[in-house]
Amino acid sequence: MELAFYLSALVAILATMGVITGHSPVHGVVYLIVSLIAVAMVFFALGAPFAGALEIIVYAGAIMVLFVFVVMMLNLRPDAERELTWTRPRDWAGPALLALVLLGALVALLRQGSDGNALEGELLTAQAVGLTLFGPWLIVVELAAVLLLAALVTASHVGRRRNPVRNPISENRRLSDKLSAGGRR
Repeated sequence: MELAFYLSALVAILATMGVITGHSPVHGVVYLIVSLIAVAMVFFALGAPFAGALEIIVYAGAIMVLFVFVVMMLNLRPDAERELTWTRPRDWAGPALLALVLLGALVALLRQGSDGNALEGELLTAQAVGLTLFGPWLIVVELAAVLLLAALVTASHVGRRRNPVRNPISENRRLSDKLSAGGRR
C-alpha cells in the first residue's frame, strides 16, 4: 500500500506540473485528468475507496468533460494547425507515461489486497457523504453548481462572439454582394 501511495502521489505532482508548464490547453486538460486519477489512487491506497470513486466520477469524469468542452469550443486556431498540435506523439508521451505508472501502482495495490495495511481511520460511506453534502454543506454544493453553470454559459457566449476587429456592416455588405453575384449567373 505504501508503494502505491508514493507512486500515485509522485504521479499527481508530476502531472500537475505538466498542467502548469504545458503549452497547449488540450494537453493541460489531459495532464489534469491524469493528476485527478492519481489523487483518486492516493485515496484508494489510504483505504478510502468511496472517496477515490467519487474523485474519479465527479472530477475526472464530469468536471473534466466540462473542461474539455470549453477548451475545444474556445480553441480558435485553424483546424489544420489544431490537428497537427494534438496528434504529435511527443506531446502525448508524458501523460501516457504517467498513466502507465498509475496502472502499475494499481496492479501492485490489487495484488497486495486488503491485508489491513491501510491507514486506520473512520470508514467513509455513501450515507456519510450524502448527509454531509446535503446537510451542513448544502448551500456550498448549490453555489458550486450555479458557478459551474455560469462558467459554461459564459464560455458559450465568449465562443460565439464575433471578432471585434471586423465591422459587421461591411461583413453584411460582402455577404449580400456574394449572394447577388451568385444570382446573376
